[in-house]
Amino acid sequence: MNKTMRLKIAVDLGMTVLLFVLMAYQLTGDFAHEWAGAAMFLLFIAHHILNRRWVMNLGKGRYTPVRILQTALDFLLLAAMLGLMVSGVILSRHVFDFLPIKGGRGFTRTLHMLSSYWGFCLMSLHLGMHWNMVMGTVKKLTKSKWQVFAPLRQLFLIIMIGYGLYAVIHQKILTYLFLRSHFVFFNFGEDILIFLFDYTAIMGLVAAAGYYADKHFPRSTA
Repeated sequence: MNKTMRLKIAVDLGMTVLLFVLMAYQLTGDFAHEWAGAAMFLLFIAHHILNRRWVMNLGKGRYTPVRILQTALDFLLLAAMLGLMVSGVILSRHVFDFLPIKGGRGFTRTLHMLSSYWGFCLMSLHLGMHWNMVMGTVKKLTKSKWQVFAPLRQLFLIIMIGYGLYAVIHQKILTYLFLRSHFVFFNFGEDILIFLFDYTAIMGLVAAAGYYADKHFPRSTA
C-alpha cells in the first residue's frame, strides 16, 4: 500500500472520529467543539485534494443508476459539510471570533443543526456504500482474511439494526432531521459510553442501508 493510500485512510479515519466528537457537543463544550470543527474543516479539504481525481472524472464515463445514486449522495454530503462549516464560522465564539460577523444567528443555528444531523447520516450512508472498499483496505492493512461465520454475522447485523432503531428514537434523530424542533435538547448528564454506543449503532444502521442500496441498485442502464 502506497503512502497516498495510507494518507487517505488516516484522513478518513480522522474525519470519522471527529464526527463523533462533534456530535457529542454536550459532552465536550464550546471550546473543544469549535477546535474539533476547525480540524474537520482541514481534513475535509485534505480529503478532497487527495480525491481530486473523482472531481476530474465527473464528466467522464457512463452514468449508471448506482453511479447516479453515489454522485447525488456525494453532492448532498458536500452541501451538508459546507453548511456546517459556514454556520460554524458564523456561530464561533473562540476559533473564528476575530471575524467581524454579526447578525443572522437564529437562522444560522438552524442551519448548523440540520447540517450536523444530515451530515452524520449522509456520511454514514457514504460509508455503507463504500463498505466493500473499506473492508478490502482493512484486510490489506491487517493481512487477514476476516472470515466471519455467516449466521454470526447475520445475528450481529440484526442486533445492530434493532438497537440502531432504538437509538434513533432515544437520541431524537428524526426530530432534528426534519426540523420538528429548532433546538437540540442536550442531555448533559448522559454517560459518554452510552452516547458513543448509541451513535455507533445509528451509524451502523444507516451504513447498512447504504450497503444494501449499493448492493442491489442496478449496475447498468440496460
